[in-house]
Amino acid sequence: MTRTSKERRYQRIREQLGQLLTRTTDPDARMATIAALLHYKFDYFFWTGFYFLKEGDLLVKTYQGPLACQILEKNTGVCWAGINRKQTIVVPDVHQFPGHIACDSRSNSEIVVPVRDRDGIIRGVLDIDSTAYNSFDEVDAENLEIIVRMIYTNP
Repeated sequence: MTRTSKERRYQRIREQLGQLLTRTTDPDARMATIAALLHYKFDYFFWTGFYFLKEGDLLVKTYQGPLACQILEKNTGVCWAGINRKQTIVVPDVHQFPGHIACDSRSNSEIVVPVRDRDGIIRGVLDIDSTAYNSFDEVDAENLEIIVRMIYTNP
């Protein structure tokens, strides 16, 4: 997929979410819609979902794809790196990432985007895995950051 075609696809997804997410302000319903739409619009998205903080643990929430780890070991792996660094993390090869948590051995690259509530507090992450290496880039990062903001704000 070329950069331009990827940007156009994200634009269409953002427009579609802008319409879909007006029916409810419930964050869980919005995350379910976002995960499903993203997962089926990109053929290289192998696992698409959310992990959220609860009482100091990072627990799986809504997702699409194969079974997930229910709880991620604290301060380990890409999801915790996104939370601890407070930024989007793009990993071209997860096997080279120190402390990577392999919930499914078929995953080879990953992107994690922190999810902030209306007050800017990080509540969790959007986590997307791919079976291909080098699947994610700045186009994914920029657009997924816009999309996760839709969870807590009006589109």
